[in-house]
Amino acid sequence: MTPSSPQHLVVIRGNSGSGKSTIAKHLRLRAGRGWALVGQDFLRRIVLRERDSGPGLAPAFIEHNVRFLLYHGYHVILEGILFTGRYGEMLRTLASEHRGTTHFFYLDISFAETVRRHATRPQAAEFTAEQMRDWYTHRDLIGILNEFVVDETSTEEETLTLMTQMIGLRSG
Repeated sequence: MTPSSPQHLVVIRGNSGSGKSTIAKHLRLRAGRGWALVGQDFLRRIVLRERDSGPGLAPAFIEHNVRFLLYHGYHVILEGILFTGRYGEMLRTLASEHRGTTHFFYLDISFAETVRRHATRPQAAEFTAEQMRDWYTHRDLIGILNEFVVDETSTEEETLTLMTQMIGLRSG
């Protein structure tokens, strides 16, 4: 089965605690049926139980899931830290080979704001600010023309409205 119309691929990236998962979940709700949400953390940490360093299946597994869903007619929201060093090639390949509309959003949040936001999350006890400092990469852009940077002054609602408009979805 091939889709009758080109699908949307939306990639939301940023550091831990930047709001990627929250934004992705709300965007999917706004988009409605036919939109799949692929979370890096779920596939890597829960399904594969992999660390995000060294050899592993996570990049290929994520790519496979995204391609599978697009092929079967779903629009896809992919969210995760998706460090350029490990996932950049896969993301650039997805972007260049995807026949539909592709949007990349990077949530550019300072380390101090990342730590502040992390303290309010249910998983706050799972890792420390010191561990987050080791993972934090300032402005880890993948180097493609259509990666839109959202800074930390943008509220959740403003970010969702911006993404909804850029993707071409009806508000609601």
